[in-house]
Amino acid sequence: MGRAGWMPTSKVPGQQEAAGCHRPHVLAGCGSQSCSGREGRRPLGVAAHTVAPTGAAHSSDYSMWRKDQYVSNGLRDFVERGEAWALMKEIEAAGEKLQSVHEVFSAPAVPSGTGQTSTELEAHSRHSLVSFVVRIVPSPDWFVGIDSLDLCDGDHWREQVAVDLYPYDAGTDSGFTFSSPNFATIPQDTVTEITSSSPSHPANSFYYPRLKALPPIARVTLVRLRQNPRAFVPPAPDLVDRGNEIMDSLSVPETPLDCEVSLWSSWGLCGGPCGKLGAKSRTRYIRVQPANHGTPCPELEEEAECVPDNCV
Repeated sequence: MGRAGWMPTSKVPGQQEAAGCHRPHVLAGCGSQSCSGREGRRPLGVAAHTVAPTGAAHSSDYSMWRKDQYVSNGLRDFVERGEAWALMKEIEAAGEKLQSVHEVFSAPAVPSGTGQTSTELEAHSRHSLVSFVVRIVPSPDWFVGIDSLDLCDGDHWREQVAVDLYPYDAGTDSGFTFSSPNFATIPQDTVTEITSSSPSHPANSFYYPRLKALPPIARVTLVRLRQNPRAFVPPAPDLVDRGNEIMDSLSVPETPLDCEVSLWSSWGLCGGPCGKLGAKSRTRYIRVQPANHGTPCPELEEEAECVPDNCV
């Protein structure tokens, strides 16, 4: 994820101000994406990453996405293929028709599994909500994001707010894994949060039923900046930009990863001399290597006595 800055503008005639939330100032948001915890079972050689975050500062009249609701065609194109054109048009149309969107913003993509990005955005007292989406790549239709985070707390702007981000399924593709082929969900489903046990299927890349909850895979932090509009200044030493390195203050705690193995194979042929007991064996393979002091792997080969079918 990344660093974002925003500034509420001065009062616009005819618009009702949120008490105490109309004085101009700048907020910087710093976010990071980290897959150092449990990022799901991704294909070998494929690093999970994100495309450019896209979002808006808006009023309560607008909704970019919402849990348990259907996504728009534009958001579907964005989370499935990374195409933002239709989504941007939808946001702009909402701003023109309902005056519900004050600004659209984006940030550079995080090119690998761990990193950060940054941007600035401008908020208004009537448009104090922030929403954004970040597509997870590769994935069928998965994303992380924020739905209508209010930057105004009662009668004042928030000085700083940090939000952990968890994966969501947009409900437009039925793939279970990062690299699943396109398989449209018909009829379209609503947005659902992906958890360690939902979807409840062993093939799901985030299926870890022994975990009570998945750790966050990203975090975004918005920090108020008392500077001129668009003049970004790092708000604190622990939020200084460090390229694509994850920031220490935003590191996700390492989650123990238990070893997972396949089912046993069928027993092999029973071999041995005639008139004596022989031996047969079966094997299994490692599906997930243990990490962060997780449970080690069990034996991968097992032998048993048997009566030879074709003795020698």
